[in-house]
This record gives sequence, structure tokens and C-alpha cells, in this order.
Amino acid sequence: MPIKKELVKTRAKLKLQKRIEVAHCDDLPSETEIVFSPSGQDGPIEPIEQFSTAAATGVPLTVIEPGPVRTDTSGETYSVSNGEFLLVVFGEAVADALAEARPVLVSFDGNPANVPARVWAGKPWMGDADLSTTLTASANNYFSLAVLRPDEAGQYRRKKARFAGLHAVMLDDVGSKVAMERLTLPPSWLVETSPGNHQAGYLLDEALVDGPAADRLMNAIIAAGLCDPGANGPCARLARLPLAMNGKHTPPFACRMVAWSPDLRYSVAELVDGLELDLASATRPTRQRIRGAQQRPSDGDPVWIPRPNENSVLVSLRDRGLYKAPLGDGKHDVTCPWVQEHTGATDGGTAYFEPDDNWPIGGFKCLHGHCAERHVRDLLQFVGIEVNAARMKPTIRIMDGEIHRVVDAAERELAQSRRHYQRGGLIVTIVTDPGTRETRVQDIRPPALVRALAGAATWERFDARSEDWTRTDPPARHAAVLFDSTSYHHLPVLNGLTRQPYLRPDGSLMMDAGFDSATGMFGVFDAREFSVPDIPTREDAKSALALLQDLLSEFSFARDADLGAALAAMLTATVRPSLNHAPMIHVRAHMMSSGKSYLCELITALATPQRGTPTTFPGDDEECRKLLLAELLRAPAVIEFDNLTGDLVAHKSLCTVLTSEHMSGRILGVSKTATVNTRALFLSSGNNVGPVQDMTRRCITIHLDPDCEVPVARSFTRPDLVRDVLRQRGRCVSAALTIVRAWIGAGRPKTECKSLAGFGDWSDLCRQPLLWLGLADPTDSVFKAMAEDPDRETLGRILTAWQNAFGKTAAMVRDAINRSSIFGNERVELREVLRDIADERGEINRRKLGWWIKRHAGRIVDGRRFVRGSGKRSAETWQVESASTASVSPVLPVPVQPGVKSGGNDANS
Repeated sequence: MPIKKELVKTRAKLKLQKRIEVAHCDDLPSETEIVFSPSGQDGPIEPIEQFSTAAATGVPLTVIEPGPVRTDTSGETYSVSNGEFLLVVFGEAVADALAEARPVLVSFDGNPANVPARVWAGKPWMGDADLSTTLTASANNYFSLAVLRPDEAGQYRRKKARFAGLHAVMLDDVGSKVAMERLTLPPSWLVETSPGNHQAGYLLDEALVDGPAADRLMNAIIAAGLCDPGANGPCARLARLPLAMNGKHTPPFACRMVAWSPDLRYSVAELVDGLELDLASATRPTRQRIRGAQQRPSDGDPVWIPRPNENSVLVSLRDRGLYKAPLGDGKHDVTCPWVQEHTGATDGGTAYFEPDDNWPIGGFKCLHGHCAERHVRDLLQFVGIEVNAARMKPTIRIMDGEIHRVVDAAERELAQSRRHYQRGGLIVTIVTDPGTRETRVQDIRPPALVRALAGAATWERFDARSEDWTRTDPPARHAAVLFDSTSYHHLPVLNGLTRQPYLRPDGSLMMDAGFDSATGMFGVFDAREFSVPDIPTREDAKSALALLQDLLSEFSFARDADLGAALAAMLTATVRPSLNHAPMIHVRAHMMSSGKSYLCELITALATPQRGTPTTFPGDDEECRKLLLAELLRAPAVIEFDNLTGDLVAHKSLCTVLTSEHMSGRILGVSKTATVNTRALFLSSGNNVGPVQDMTRRCITIHLDPDCEVPVARSFTRPDLVRDVLRQRGRCVSAALTIVRAWIGAGRPKTECKSLAGFGDWSDLCRQPLLWLGLADPTDSVFKAMAEDPDRETLGRILTAWQNAFGKTAAMVRDAINRSSIFGNERVELREVLRDIADERGEINRRKLGWWIKRHAGRIVDGRRFVRGSGKRSAETWQVESASTASVSPVLPVPVQPGVKSGGNDANS
């Protein structure tokens, strides 16, 4: 038969292909053996312990020269056509052209979620090797793992009743849901179906024609957590072909074969043993009672079975006298139950591992050769404990009419996992970016919530056929109800992250990392890197201040107050997680290369061990609101706006986050409103720009002045200052904390100074300690900016011009515009200031001028202010009123404690 010849030709081609060196392995000797690497990444491939079976059996994994397939991940790609692949999988089953039983192929373009059900029926493969026209590489291509018989009408349908023989089994979601390390048996093939996600296939040495036996095998694989249940039952399951696209992604992902060893074929017994499957449990029609676990729901709650108080395996081992001692990290030294089979009955080298994410039912390892083939399921069988009891998880049972209890139990177990929290109406978790090592808060969306709930508990649904509770996945409906909840009763509240020890409200220092229920803060730091005296003295504070001043010694500050502002910024970066509010820090200079951005980097280093990621300043308030909400959802340490090209405009949302502890807004892409904490340090920098309008009182400006023509040509003794600070960050942060703690320990002495409204806590912890140590007031720039505010200057000009034109008489806006058009020296100032405010294409916009005056009505400048005129007129009238008694109302000084002297700075009094 021609098909038989093609099969022989394909097998010969695959066996004769030479093993070659893959990308970046050119330097390896020609005799170097390349062993399967689960990651498929570029670089020399190291032997992997989990796949030692292949080496032991002398069956190498074939490395085939990469073909033209392009993927978005570099690494090995094997040029095996779909026809060649199918001939190897099914062999003699398709060689006979008269054979009825055939595998089914499914192929279509686009997203699998959007195709009609009839497309999934597929067509039989008749054994032709050239499938380039019927299965294009740009389509989603699948094949059935079993061969199927046609029905009476000659149609091939993927139904259990049409099953004729299973030729391979497939493990899905390897690398994402199933850890690569869980592949304790080398696969015959491994296809990457999406970035980091694989299907692992195992060829059977002979077809499994017993349908119930095939079902038991696949059910055992599913029960072991190596595969999801899939559609249409195990016998009709589909797997992806090596040359195909995964249309679920945008753009589509090109599937690629990352491992191909067609000579690796296994018997059912070898699969059960190598993958540690519980085939006996899969054949049992009904479940036995689980020993060591609570079989009844909690009192008063029919849907929730709490987690067992003790590990039933450890209890049984203790009862049998087999337990020795804990080894740490969930490992335990035990006596092997089969110790009498060891040579010389040697008792040693045996351990039991408690369940974790990679080994859901635990692990067992005995180093003696007689127990090399024994695994944790053998141990469970010996001690008489079933798999569900060994998982050590609570159980949530899905019942009709009990959705409120199910959702409540789900939230309770999610909270018990200590991985999830609530923050501003959202369920969140804390994640660390593997590339940047940045730790951030991540909100959980419904699909991720389903996965989290599956890991937090065992879910069960009653099966009427078996009259027993069976394992299932958390329903998406229940996850959606939990996600959309308006309040959470069990999840702890997360207020934010802190990258260093922090101050509690009572002034005590929290040195422990992790979650602190008293403050709602999560510490992401190593406490061993920080050292703060328990009771620091003033001398300790002076030494710490000298260390921080030394870091700033090569910056060119315009005034002493600017140095004080920089030190206050460093204290703010250190204690920002402990402050409800803090002013923004703006670094200003006259020209580029003055050190603005570098000073921001230095300040950032005291807030977080990661380098900053500056962004551009938003152009309007809507853009600003979206940016701030998205950033604050992540709980960043710093939000920095670098290289401003215009003044620091008072966007409403920016003003809000600087003086309010929380900010609310609708999350993009989700019909849900979130309330986020604003405890982040805000930085900005720019040349000859600064805060204006309402930002003047919310921002501290640090002015740098190199006082030279070409600042970029300067040289420094420490050119890598920020890198050095990051290396000894614990010492620098400890110095800042020492200054604050010493001031608190001294009784919180208050130095007489102007009050900065809205920032009382900040003034206590970041301003007063510096005044106590004799430094210039860091807020001097705030009051200076308020006095020099362009809006204030413009208001003063129009008040003077308006009074000169109308005296004490009330006038309408149009009267002022008409009066300004009259020629005369006394009208020049009025005309110019009105144009500065409301000029539009050479004309004065009456509506714009009216709104400007209304917005500034009542504000006092130089003893005068705008007030509405009395009387009935067709439009609003305005007059200038004298308010001399209110124009210079001084802020009463803060009382000085007895025996405490002023900071000695005239600018502060």
C-alpha cells in the first residue's frame, strides 16, 4: 500500500535525523548530548533531573533543525509536518486504506471561542502525509488522540460510543497551571500553544482499545491535576498539532514543537508509575469516606467543611511510630514503611513533604533502591488515607439556593490563604515583577479569581449518578458575585505597601515585614538591613543628619532653605507610608544638567529599592485623573513627573490626592468604582517652571543653581551616587528614621514657624525634626511661591485698575470692557490686564472675564477684594472693597514648649 510506504519512509527520516546544536550552543563540543529543557529558552541546555528517565533508558530526545516557523519566543523549533507527526502517532492504525477507524482532524481560522459548534465535529484523516493544503499553518489545527469508528451513516463523530482505540494521552496547561517540574516522565512531544503554556503528549506503545480503561487512565490524569476535564469526555479529546496558530490571542500565536522524541512510547503501567497516577481511585464507582478529614459541614453552614486541624498523614505516621522529626519548610524525617526491605534494614534517608502548589497531595521520597518506584500514593495507601484528605484543604460544596453561603465561604478561605486582601472595594494580591523585581498591588479580575478560589479550597458538587460529592471547579457565576460585592467581611484591608520599617500612629517603629493588621500596611523589606536605635538621642540624630547632608554635598542649592527642603524630601520619602498627606516635591533649575532628575532619583532611593519610572505631566484634569487612579491602584512608592515644560498646573485630581487620604474613580474596562489610598511620594522637575494657583500651597520647591555656564561639564567625586545609595540603602533609610525617632523621643518639641494648612502630620515628622536640629525651614519656598503666584499678581493688577476706573461704584463686565477701549493713560493698565485674562483673537471675551472674576471673588490681595454689587441690574456687577483688616491677618504661632528654643532662623518667625 502506498500509505504503508509513506509511513516507513517517515519513520526512517525521523530516525536518521542528526542531533544538532540549538541557538547559542555553537561552542558546545560536537559530542555534547543535548537534553530536553522544559523552558525552551536560548542558551546552553543543561540536563534536567526530572527527565533522568530518558537518559537512563538511553532514549535521547531528537533535536531537529528548526524550520521556517516564526514565533514570539526564541528557542528550539522542530520542523515536523503535521502529516509526519500524525503518521508517527497513529502508525499502522491508518496504514491500511480499508481501515474504518480513523482519527478526526479539526481546522479553522480565527478565535476558537467564536466558531460555531458544527466546526468542532471535524473530518476523518485518511492517512495522507501531505496536509499542507487542508491544514494550513495559519489555522487552528487539532487532532483526536483516539481513532473513531463511523456511525451507520458513515459520519465520524467524536462520541464515546464511536471510540475504537486511544493512541496517546495529552497533559494540558503545562508551564502555567501545571508546573514543568511535575512532568516526572519525559514526554514524547511538547508543543508550546501560547507564551509559556504547553501541551505534553505521551505515545502509547500499543493502542488502548478498552474504552472504560481509557476513561480510567484519563480520569486519573485529571485527578492528579495534570489536565483539565476537557470537552466530550477523555476518549474524544483533541490536542493541537505542531504546525498551527492559536487564535485565542491577538495577534495569533504560532504553535511550535519544543520537544520531539517519537521513540519514547509508554505502556499504561509506565504512565501510571512515572506520572504518579492513582488508577485504582479513578476506577472506584463511589468514594469511600475520607479518613482524617471532617466529613460533615461546619455547624450551621451546609456548604463549608473547614480545613483539618492536623495533617492526617503525619498523625497516622506518629500513631505507627514512623515519625522522627521536622526538617523545616514542610519536610519531615520519617521511617520508611518498607524499611525491612532495605539492605540491612537501614533506617534513614526517607522524607514526607506536606502538600503545596506543585505537589497538591504531598510527596514521599526514600533514597534506598528498593523504594525507588514508591511514591506518595503508595504511602497514602499504606496509612489508609485517601487523596482528598491528603490535600489538607477546606471544602466548599456548591448547593442550589445557597449562593450567599458559598460566596461567603469562598471569601473566608481566600482570606485564610493570606495572599489576598481588599483595597478600596477591590480584591487584590501582592505580586513581584520577575523582570524588574518591583513589588506592587494587583487587582484580581473574575478569571483570575476563579483560579485563586480553586487554589484556596476543594470545590465539590453532588453527582446524582454516583450519589456522592465529586470534585469540580469554582463556578464562574459564584466568582462574579464575589467580585461584584460592595463589601467584604473576611478579607483584611490593605492600606498600602512599605519598602522599609515604618512608624505606627503611636510613633512606635514597625520593624517586621509582612502584613500588619493594626495599620493595614504590608512590609516588603528585609528587617536585617535596617538598624535604628531603640531610644535615639539628639546626638544620634545629628550623626544621622550628617550622613544625609553628605549625600547632598555635591548638589548646588540656591539657598540654605533649599538644602532644608531636600532633607525634608528625604525624610518624606522614608516615612511617606505613615503619613495621610504630604506635599509634592518639585526640583527647579535655570538650565538643563543642573541635577534635577538626579536629585529626584536620590530621593526615590529612600522610598524604594527600585529605580524610578518617571512619566510626563498630564495635559488636562481628565488625563490626570485616569493616570493617578491607574498608578495608585498599584500602591507605588513614588509617582514622578520629569522634565516639565510648563508650570505645575493645579489639576483638580492632583490637588485632591495631595490633601486627601483617598481617591475614588471608575476602573477602566470594569464597571466598578475603586477607592485607592494616596500614600505615594509625588515628585516633579523642570527648568524655570514651578507650582501655580492652588498648587503653590501643596508643593515644596527645591531650587538648584550650579552658578556656571555649562553645568554638564562639571565633575563629581561620586558620579554613581544613586547606585551607591541603593547598595547601602538600609543605612541611609535608618539615618532618616533615626532623626524622626529622636525628635519623637525628645517629646516632640515644636519650633515656632508658620503653619502649613493641611499638612500637620507631615510638618511634625518631616519639618519639625529639621528645625529642632537648627536647619532652615524647608517650607520657605511654599510661602514664597504663594506670594509670587501669577494668579495673585494678576488679581492685584485688576483690582487696582478696576478701582481706578470705577472707584467704589459697582460695574458690569461689559462696562469695564467699554471703559478699557477709551484712550487715555489711565485706561492702559485696565485694557492690558483684561487682555491678559480674557483675550481671544484680539478681542476680550466677556464670558471668560466674568468667570475669572467670579472664581477669584473674595480673595484678598493688598487689602482689597472683589465683591458682588448690590441692586437689580441685568447682569452681575462687581466692585472693589477694602479689606485691610483681613489682608495681613497673621497666622498665630504654634505655642513653644517650655525650655524649647526657636530654630534661630529669622525666616521662620
